[in-house]
Amino acid sequence: MRKFDTKVQELRYEVLKEVAKHVINDDMEQYYYKIPKIIKPGRKSTMRCCVYKERAIIYERMDIILTSSIDNDRNVIRVIDIACDECPLGGYYVTDACRGCIAHRCSRACVKKAISFNERRAVIDKSKCINCGMCAKECPYAAIENRVRPCERVCKNKCISPDPETNAALIDESKCIQCGSCVYMCPFGAIVDESYLIEIIKMLKTEKKVYAIVAPSIGGNFTEYGANKIISAIKALGFKGVFEAALGADVVSLHESKELSELGSLTSSCCPSFVSYIRKNYPDLADKISSSLSPMATISKILKEREPDCKTIFIGPCTAKKGETKRLKKEGIVDSCMTFEELQALIDAKEIDVANIEPSDYDGSGSSFGRGFAKCGGLSTAVKKSLEEQGIDFEVKGINGSGIKEIRAALADFKAGKYNFVEGMMCDGGCIGGPCNLTHEMRNKIALDKYAKASTDSITDSVDENDMN
Repeated sequence: MRKFDTKVQELRYEVLKEVAKHVINDDMEQYYYKIPKIIKPGRKSTMRCCVYKERAIIYERMDIILTSSIDNDRNVIRVIDIACDECPLGGYYVTDACRGCIAHRCSRACVKKAISFNERRAVIDKSKCINCGMCAKECPYAAIENRVRPCERVCKNKCISPDPETNAALIDESKCIQCGSCVYMCPFGAIVDESYLIEIIKMLKTEKKVYAIVAPSIGGNFTEYGANKIISAIKALGFKGVFEAALGADVVSLHESKELSELGSLTSSCCPSFVSYIRKNYPDLADKISSSLSPMATISKILKEREPDCKTIFIGPCTAKKGETKRLKKEGIVDSCMTFEELQALIDAKEIDVANIEPSDYDGSGSSFGRGFAKCGGLSTAVKKSLEEQGIDFEVKGINGSGIKEIRAALADFKAGKYNFVEGMMCDGGCIGGPCNLTHEMRNKIALDKYAKASTDSITDSVDENDMN
């Protein structure tokens, strides 16, 4: 069974694992210059022009891992400039489908007069073209295509463009919502998320009470082992306890349903990218965002109220959670976070035999509804169930949206008064489609459904049993 979808994920994993291993062993200084050769031995290149460039990029990856800090104010999404040099500039191009027709509709549609004809074939002058796309719309043969860089194409908020000087990807941080789509999609792994793995390793070495808070989407990851063996592996890393973020989701659904009934209309607050998207693009709706903390923050805050000296680390599939954690750490709510990719690297760096480890249970687990937060629509279902369990008479006219197109449509209908509740999740399908899930296949969604059904169906019972009121 594959660990990851792509070779890019495998490369990220290998670098993370090697760095983590030597930080754990306290011999990083000795191995720093050896790691690129360990990962890329020999003289033959497999991905770049030469093995030396491949190793130089590994150094850049190592540097980001070793210098990232949850306490800095940088964007969590970073570009490795020297890795971003293989994608051609995007824009409209004439393909071989051009028949050189005499109608010349493409030329007439071009307001910048950028289209001429060479031996009856259309030619686009890129110095004049403004990429409006009118020529492509008018071409009867659909012979003009818009070639967009993968990172630009998947960017949820259109904040990536070529750097005027280097042509490398340039991120407009004023627009970036840290969703991580570009991180997963970049074919060369030139766009990466910051890693706080080194700080986490040091925390596990020095602190006695470090708790892990695991995202519900774990049910769709590590499917060859199952969640209970991964819980044991997390504890073997040095965590004192492991709590489900689904338990925090149960608390959120109880609070959010009551808030919705009192205010009359609301948007969800669980997805940090969705919240950021509203604040940056729909500031007039900012006061409609639920006051609920995210499930991660909710359970962490409760743990810290119980044990003020404890440390909490979130583990999930999301890059935006790193940005959220940066903000929440300043408020003393969450200390750090890592992705499922980083968890896999840390487990393997410490050589934990997950296959043969004794399975164990969560120290606090959520309901099937809380676990359902990992898929778009899960929160809305939980809110309706919470209203029912609390005996609150309120009709929810809700709409769910995952991915930018659905979210835009949902917010437009919400503003028009067609709905009183919007659940927004920036990743397609919800957290199970997050950029740092190990794989993104149908079997992951099936496994998640099975995982959710294995828990209790009562939200209030889940909260009461874990004394989370």
